[in-house]
Amino acid sequence: MVNDIVFVKEVPQKCSVVVGVYSDGSLSDSATKLDSLLQNIITKNLQRLDWANCKQFETREFLHSSEEYNHIVLICLGEKDKRYKPAELSQLGVNIYKATEKLDSTICVYIDAADVHMPCSRAPAMIAMGLQLRSWKFDKYISKRKNKAKLEKVQFCVGDVEGVTEKFAALSNIAQGVFLTRSVVAEPANVIYPESFAMIAQQELMPLGVKVEILDENAMRQLGMNAILGVGQGSAHAPKLVVLSWNGSEDAPIAFIGKGVTFDSGGISLKPDDGMADMRYDMAGAGTVLGLLKAVALNKLPVHVVGIMALVENMPSGTAQRPGDIVTSMSGQTIEILSTDAEGRLILADALWYAQDRFHPKAMVDLATLTGAIVVALGHEFAGLFSNDDELVSDLLKSAEITGEKLWRMPLTQYFDDGINSSVADMRNLGKPGVRAGSITAAQFLQRFVNGVNWAHLDIAGVADTDTDLFPSDKGATGFGVHLLHNFLEMGVRTCSPQSDAEASGDKSGA
Repeated sequence: MVNDIVFVKEVPQKCSVVVGVYSDGSLSDSATKLDSLLQNIITKNLQRLDWANCKQFETREFLHSSEEYNHIVLICLGEKDKRYKPAELSQLGVNIYKATEKLDSTICVYIDAADVHMPCSRAPAMIAMGLQLRSWKFDKYISKRKNKAKLEKVQFCVGDVEGVTEKFAALSNIAQGVFLTRSVVAEPANVIYPESFAMIAQQELMPLGVKVEILDENAMRQLGMNAILGVGQGSAHAPKLVVLSWNGSEDAPIAFIGKGVTFDSGGISLKPDDGMADMRYDMAGAGTVLGLLKAVALNKLPVHVVGIMALVENMPSGTAQRPGDIVTSMSGQTIEILSTDAEGRLILADALWYAQDRFHPKAMVDLATLTGAIVVALGHEFAGLFSNDDELVSDLLKSAEITGEKLWRMPLTQYFDDGINSSVADMRNLGKPGVRAGSITAAQFLQRFVNGVNWAHLDIAGVADTDTDLFPSDKGATGFGVHLLHNFLEMGVRTCSPQSDAEASGDKSGA
């Protein structure tokens, strides 16, 4: 991973250099300066490199006889007058990393704010963040790796060194939160289980000033959290409820609740073998909450944030919960268990009720790899967004537009709510036959434990891990939601505070 990212005034010598060229073949300001220094070598090579067919953010490269700059990488910046979105700048950084990771140990990126028509210090910082996010790899268990990345240090040549350095420091803190999420979610189930997950929360967050409480089985039993306890009762690893608190203001908190099934076998309703190994990713919601709190604490956001992580392992055994069982949740509502593989909504039911009952938050957002049905509906590009509050939806969608972590609002209606009524309990944990729409009925189930609080549910089953280039990550855990929700919190801070320097300069792109 590239941790050494610095910003300098002049292009350093004896390293590969990356510069931007527009799709029509015209050079960016930075590329023009380098071209002049190298006696027009970039201009002379464009035709030979088939630049006319180069698409946005694709790269071409050539060697140069100069000892100072012997390897030049050109990246297509698209149309000359294009106005870039922050997420596109991050993607630009991703593509720069992919083109240079095996070239040298040190490179220079000579792309400044003016080259991407965003006259503020945030633009180069966003490019650097994208590069850093893409450089993270989960390879700790690979003893022999071929074609290992060489890149260790990146120097960005920019005009406003001090301003870009400051902006990048905040963005890099968000990246550290993303990396924590990815590292926890990517670990196998023999390493991460409820107890070890809770210990990581203590080790990572307490030194940063986050209060960490861990509720064990006895504490949850006294609170009546039988929905969580029922899911975990078949495992040798006891459930945990981890409560994270960042008291950055005296306001009522915003609560983030994460599903943390550290491994989901399906329980007695055993999953098929195909794809079961990926069920270690079923803790991604809790992983996002963990990474978010780290980013918030590192950036010392003046907000009051509570994180609730419901951690269980769903296993089949002689003590496991059975289809047909009825449990009484913390809220007092009873649940008929139709499938032990619909366990995420059960643990969130108690966690949501606990969050609103204890902390009285002004809003709650839960994250969960909840349903395969959301993947059928939205594929692997969007997370499903369900909510009882239009303003909360608007704020989350605005943040998603900025960070590039896409959300799509899904419906909640009485028809689907009626579809989870049970004849023997208050509700069932699966929709009735014929109702279908599994992601919606799951969200309707969760809404019954919200108790009127402004609430949003993010079903991240399709975006928590990836084997495509839709996210600024290598294959595996994406860390989806950390940047999105950090920016969501920042947006709230900005609307409650005097105009910032960024807003005064016209930079409303968020972090």
